Amino acid sequence: MPQRSVRVVMPGGVDDPAAPSGGNIYDRRVCRDLPRVGWQVREHAVAGDWPQPGADARAELARILRESADGTLVLLDGLVACAVPDIIVPEAERLRLAVLVHLPLGDETGLAPGPAATLDAAERRTLRAVAAVVATSEWAADRLVDHHGLAPGRVHVAAPGADIAPLATGTGSPLRLLCVASVTPRKAQDQLVQALAAVADLPWSCLCVGGLGQDPEYVALLRELIGERGLGDRVHLVGPRSGAELNASYAAADLLVLTSHAETYGMAVTEALARGVPVLATAVGGLPEAVGRAPDGSVPGVLVPPKDPAALTAALRRWLSDPGERHRAKAAARRRRTALDGWEATSRSLAKALEQLRQEPRRAA
Repeated sequence: MPQRSVRVVMPGGVDDPAAPSGGNIYDRRVCRDLPRVGWQVREHAVAGDWPQPGADARAELARILRESADGTLVLLDGLVACAVPDIIVPEAERLRLAVLVHLPLGDETGLAPGPAATLDAAERRTLRAVAAVVATSEWAADRLVDHHGLAPGRVHVAAPGADIAPLATGTGSPLRLLCVASVTPRKAQDQLVQALAAVADLPWSCLCVGGLGQDPEYVALLRELIGERGLGDRVHLVGPRSGAELNASYAAADLLVLTSHAETYGMAVTEALARGVPVLATAVGGLPEAVGRAPDGSVPGVLVPPKDPAALTAALRRWLSDPGERHRAKAAARRRRTALDGWEATSRSLAKALEQLRQEPRRAA
């Protein structure tokens, strides 16, 4: 085995254009970029309904680990690893295991208390057993340390990068709002629709880009809400987009809106800022980190409290009705654009964590 090599275990479907996610994009990108900083990557995509895998998915994950030589360095996506401590923990002494946590399992909105507690306990067992944990923001790292009682020195941060793209042209009139997020309760598009209904007297349209298959019941309820509020010709759920089609959506946007109840980072935010598009987002989890500040200290948009419809509505009305506010936010977003870290920084941060794990003495079995 080459001196610096890592096996990366991801959920199956990581390249499925019909089901894009920030976690999948991150996994695919670091697999592509780690070789550029001196690492050989061997990929394993394990098909299954993670984090609740069936027997075949469990068997495949167990096989991958079992057939890895003693001391092999393995980076596992948390969606695969965290719910199956019975598979991960027995291998944690023999292998050098690191888990990349995109979202703590218990943080998914809509889970009943019992299943959420079960997933949370399984995640705790897994993360306490492995040698290293990688989080995608400082906020997420701190939360994992506090919530699961992890040693801070074992938790590393490798925040998503952003590719600087041409400046968005926007539309001007009506103002084009863009929401890029899977249509799920955690992303709270229902609260966005309610707030938009309250500012229906102003000129705007809203494009919601994101997967529609994760929670069909929520999608149906959202479509019903859009119809009830008379917004069918202004709010459009267009499903997932990628590549040139997604780039065109960003290019035509005047404002990115993200009303999530929970986020460890928020890659859509930096994708928008990479095009100079300002952001209106909830101040939850790692979103304030993603929004950040321009080099002069200005904020490239607006942060509002989560689950606060009045604050969201007020922020939308102010942005839509005040040209000065729009100019200020756009100028700050363009300044923030020049200060964004690229994906090379992500790969170097991840490589540093992997190198530390590679050099650690093997723990006694």
